[in-house]
Amino acid sequence: SLFGIFDIQIPLLYSEGGEKALKRLQEEINKPLTDKVFKRLCEEVDISLKELDRLPSAAGAAFNSFDRQQDPTCLPDTRVDLLQEICDWADGEDGRRIFWLNGLAGTGKSTIAQTIAQIYYKEERLGASFFFSRGGGDVSHAGKFFTSIAVQLANNIPSLRHYICDAISNRKDIASQSFRDQLSQLILVPLSKLGSGSSSSSYMLVIDALDEYDKDEHIRIILQLLAEARTARLRVFLTSRPEIPIRHGFYQMPDAEHQDFVLHNIPPTIINNDIFLFLEYNLGTIRQEWGLRANWPGEVVLRQLVHKSSGLFIWAATACRFINEGEEFAEDRLDEILEGTGFEGTPEQYLDQIYLTVLKSSIPTTFRPSEKVRLCARQRRILGTIAILFSPLPAALLAKVISISGTQVTQTLGKLQAILDVPKDVTGLLRLHHPSFRDFLLNKDRYGEFWVDKKEAHQILATSCIQLMSQTLKKDICGMHAPGSQASQVESSRLQKCLLPEVQYACLSWVQHLQQSGSQAYDGKETHQFLQAYLLHWLEALGWMGKTSEGIQAILSLEAYILATKSPNLHAFIYDAKRFALYNRPAIEQVPLQLYCSALVFAPENSVIRKKFKSLQAHWNAALQTLEGHSDCVNLVAFSPDGKQVVSGSDDHTVRLWDAATGTALQTLEGHSDCVNLVAFSPDGKQVVSGSDDHTVRLWDAATGTALQTLEGHSDCVNSVAFSPDGKQVVSGSDDHTVRLWDAATGTALQTLEGHFPCVTLVAFSPDGKQVVSGSYDHMVRLWDAATGTALQTLEGHSHCVTLVAFSPDGKQVVSGSDDHTVRLWDAATGTALRTLEGHSDCVNSVAFSPD
Repeated sequence: SLFGIFDIQIPLLYSEGGEKALKRLQEEINKPLTDKVFKRLCEEVDISLKELDRLPSAAGAAFNSFDRQQDPTCLPDTRVDLLQEICDWADGEDGRRIFWLNGLAGTGKSTIAQTIAQIYYKEERLGASFFFSRGGGDVSHAGKFFTSIAVQLANNIPSLRHYICDAISNRKDIASQSFRDQLSQLILVPLSKLGSGSSSSSYMLVIDALDEYDKDEHIRIILQLLAEARTARLRVFLTSRPEIPIRHGFYQMPDAEHQDFVLHNIPPTIINNDIFLFLEYNLGTIRQEWGLRANWPGEVVLRQLVHKSSGLFIWAATACRFINEGEEFAEDRLDEILEGTGFEGTPEQYLDQIYLTVLKSSIPTTFRPSEKVRLCARQRRILGTIAILFSPLPAALLAKVISISGTQVTQTLGKLQAILDVPKDVTGLLRLHHPSFRDFLLNKDRYGEFWVDKKEAHQILATSCIQLMSQTLKKDICGMHAPGSQASQVESSRLQKCLLPEVQYACLSWVQHLQQSGSQAYDGKETHQFLQAYLLHWLEALGWMGKTSEGIQAILSLEAYILATKSPNLHAFIYDAKRFALYNRPAIEQVPLQLYCSALVFAPENSVIRKKFKSLQAHWNAALQTLEGHSDCVNLVAFSPDGKQVVSGSDDHTVRLWDAATGTALQTLEGHSDCVNLVAFSPDGKQVVSGSDDHTVRLWDAATGTALQTLEGHSDCVNSVAFSPDGKQVVSGSDDHTVRLWDAATGTALQTLEGHFPCVTLVAFSPDGKQVVSGSYDHMVRLWDAATGTALQTLEGHSHCVTLVAFSPDGKQVVSGSDDHTVRLWDAATGTALRTLEGHSDCVNSVAFSPD
């Protein structure tokens, strides 16, 4: 009934007639919303907003964010053919759902991305946009990539919001899950629920400057996931430099999945014409603003400038900003640029020349030589800091971090707006206009006079960060007073007031700056002194900030960086700090002030960190950390070959991947419908295999969590799985009495090895991959030829179930463990029983050879 939709109740009047009844209904509908309806609508909106607020969103990622409001778009009559090609692709039925626009630095990729985003935003077909920027905080990495896209989709597509909010409600920890889970649950599943009657057949996702993100492995994962996201609802427009990781990611995609366009291969005549129009428009604006002569600068000069640009839009844009800064001396600045027009060089050399012109002009010729030297040094320090920051800062906070007066920073920046984005708002973030200027500054071979020594700049910043933290960090910095105060109780406004943004930056970045400086820290020196005095205050601050994982990672990095041979005391302190932080991670994350209470009380007596308190134990025990997340029994765990990850299988039907260093949950692999009994990594660490009571064996991509293969054939529970040494085959043992061999690449069943009765408990390959060993409830150990499936040996001697089997490293012996309380050694070639190891008083659950 429509009455229910409008929350309307009207009495039935007999003999009223249809026309009058409809009129009375219309009047009721047109009445102002009742308090009840209005309240219900407000509650629904409020619930949606609260759900979306739980998703972390990267500040400045969207094309129309506050920080990007001055970013240019393509001028009329420029990039005409290219923009049309992109729009034809986006609007057409082409099966290639990804458009990769790649080009060299300064060729105008971001401007095109900004234009495309604006076009589809006006058409209400922009799903989301994410503009990466190195050193840009949240937009310098992909930690909030998929969650930011989900938030924008919810805001840009009202009909989608409900489905995204449902996903957040159903998976409250979704923001900490794998990229794959985030993409699937927050984006693809909601998009699949949109009705066919939606206003648009597809939405545009614009991703700019993917090369500005420096984690190659994450780039590979993102590209792989975007290629796999086969939905007609989403088209992806992506720009980047042609860096190797990105090129490799696209090479691995089928050609039918993506369309490529190389920007720097556009014919020079077209590029030059567009740059001519760009210069004509911008210099025309300058002419009008400063009342210059009507024919300034003239076609001849414009052609000279086009030639000097060498096809780089960033050169033209920097030149125009530089000329405009000259105000009434704009003509003189144009002459400066035109000096040396006969110079011939590479595009990079032309760009260097314009940057050098800007920098030299910022130093007044009236200054004495000593003053010029001091100003140049200050410029290098400020610009170098901006270039290497891990996230941007406002001018005032930058001044505090590097201990230069705010006035000096403001004066210096005011002369460099041709190459820097300097907001008028004092709280605005400082940014380079283009990453090519960072390349210019940090490359000694380009122009030494303004070269910034990257390592020295990082050393200065590391020292400044340590000094800033030493001056500001203290116990209970947020003034909560109660030791049981929850981190969730501290509101954002309170946190920003108690832990100023520059202090938060220092807490998160000092270790990275120290590492990048390449300088060693020594016993009793600055780093050691800071940690001895402020370690607990630093960890407390990270707890309030919700950045405990980042702090633990910093300690791990520091432990690897500090040489125990050169700084034994500092190294020992950091090792103890690692144990302390890992053991107390839950407390630091939830109740930071417990660092000073229970965390210290229960630290070992000989702990360096504990120092003054009596303890329940003298040393740290063997447990580094507890990995929590499974909701039922964990049946087996294994390390990856490089030791960086741990995989676990559980009765909760899931396989989980963990960061072995920090304990962070990396992936949850879902697909099994019953208990997971055994898991293992492939020899190269790129895949995981799992066996389950659901009768299947599954193969997974260890980096992305993608399900690669489901190996079906067993008719009962799978108890054991293993990869061959070359990773090309998988062996499985089952309660269906069989051992099966599979092709790991295709999932094809290669052999079914029959002979055991009943259950097969464990299987393993020999080191050379030529044999398989299996143990069973039938008290026997069997050896098989892996190529033919032929039974080679039956090893008899155990009087109860054989629970474990393994080959020696040289493949000459087999060891088995049994419920008969014995361990037995066998000759793998002849099947002869070599030894019976007795001494256990109960079932043997695990056996292994030493490496020798």
